Amino acid sequence: MSEPFRPFETHLDQTATLKLLREATDGAEDGELFLERRRSEALVFDDGRLRSASYDAGEGFGLRAIRGETAGYAHATELSEAALTRAAETARLAVGDGGGTLAPPPGRTNRRLYAPADPMAEAGFGVKVDTLREIDAFARALDPRVVQVTATVAAGLQEVVILRPEGEIWTDTRPLSRLTVSVIVEQDGRRESGSAGGGGRFGLSGLIGADNWQARAREALRIALVNLGAEAAPAGVMDVVLGPGWPGILLHEAIGHGLEGDFNRKGSSAFAGLMGQRIAAPGVTVVDDGTLPDRRGSLSIDDEGTPSSRTVLIEDGILVGHMQDRQNARLMGVAPTGNGRRESHAHPPMPRMTNTIMEPGTASRDAVLGELKDGLYAVGFGGGQVDITNGKFVFSCTEAYRVQNGRIGAPVKGATLIGDGATALRQIRAVGDDMALDPGMGTCGKAGQWVPVGVGQPSLLIGGLTVGGSAAA
Repeated sequence: MSEPFRPFETHLDQTATLKLLREATDGAEDGELFLERRRSEALVFDDGRLRSASYDAGEGFGLRAIRGETAGYAHATELSEAALTRAAETARLAVGDGGGTLAPPPGRTNRRLYAPADPMAEAGFGVKVDTLREIDAFARALDPRVVQVTATVAAGLQEVVILRPEGEIWTDTRPLSRLTVSVIVEQDGRRESGSAGGGGRFGLSGLIGADNWQARAREALRIALVNLGAEAAPAGVMDVVLGPGWPGILLHEAIGHGLEGDFNRKGSSAFAGLMGQRIAAPGVTVVDDGTLPDRRGSLSIDDEGTPSSRTVLIEDGILVGHMQDRQNARLMGVAPTGNGRRESHAHPPMPRMTNTIMEPGTASRDAVLGELKDGLYAVGFGGGQVDITNGKFVFSCTEAYRVQNGRIGAPVKGATLIGDGATALRQIRAVGDDMALDPGMGTCGKAGQWVPVGVGQPSLLIGGLTVGGSAAA
């Protein structure tokens, strides 16, 4: 493992750097210098051979000065006083004549939600390749209908140093790893696929253990075989039960983005101006929790230095909170929630989700399904999209079943769920007691930035969603 990232010992003079930062933020209301070193690797084994092996490393800084709604931001991959001087001059333009009062710095925390170890160093290159080759052979041996296997292992380490104009420093070291297995099966000329995986802010050793990857391979095959025997999905308006865990991605996209502070401050969210009002059915409580140990979306501190938190967004159906970074929180007169996130030093922070979760209810899964007289049970989701301004969403199902009179029937293929977040929240009719978190694979995009996230939810009955399919309902 390389030496820890200490930019003020190896690249920059701390006193001179602080002087430049103070000059850039003189008269500003907020600002910081975000320094980062990032390393990552990914190995893909596909169709019986190592298709790609990549390694990426980089470092840089982003300097920001804020006054009101205006933020000046400059970044560079060169950690030098000359680059910082140019960046400070650029960011300073947002401050203008100044006149602002610097906001108080973030609070401190001794909490560490993940070990600061390098996940890439836990296994050598040969061990990783051999593991991927074993996964390929194992998956093919599970069923003669398997015609293709793709296995991916990826890991990375992000080291962050944040310097504020007061002279204080915040640091964080963030591991991230994942393993994915995908299979394609073929029978009578029909091909279907299935995928399974997991990950989080921990090392690779657990992921590349045989017990873990064998379970992932079996699950990927199970999904593929389910789809191999699936019927065409029905089309029409019907009630839908969402399964626990990963289906929370619908909650994340259709509801979560609309509860981020910037969209609400600007009035562009479908939920803008509704604080304190009922926006969901009774019994619905939604939180964004960045404090869960080792989870993919968790952060000891966010990218502004604010400790992450458990933020209640909807409580028993009432809108009670938003996810906030420092700038939007200040402009809205509330406290930051530790949701200021950025993809890298080349991007300014903005309010982003961490782990967005609907809390469990009291009904069993069987009881939730028992209320579904004629509809769909959606267990897995693929891609989706949402319009933040009106909450309208479209999601494709990767695993779904027809349900009639509470009994799970044949699997269906090609189903899409169409609706809008505000209506879906009000039409929740049952919340299960089986809340589960996703396996640790989620990545969220916003304004061209991508960050790791998590989701979770219990089984959930939503009335009156539009289901897109090719068969009559």
